Amino acid sequence: MVWIEISDEKCDGCGDCAEVCPAAVFLVSKKKAVPKKMDECVECCACVDICPKDAIKHDMC
Repeated sequence: MVWIEISDEKCDGCGDCAEVCPAAVFLVSKKKAVPKKMDECVECCACVDICPKDAIKHDMC
């Protein structure tokens, strides 16, 4: 299983990760991104690359 961690301190809920993710892994809830479907991640690292706050850590990126 893929490991994705999002820093609550850094994430501002902009939703860029949700928009760029081809597998729709992320949901923005209460102004924070949440990786709801990690098992569907295609390990493209687009979420890590696009996050303006450097809030996403991904074990494959």
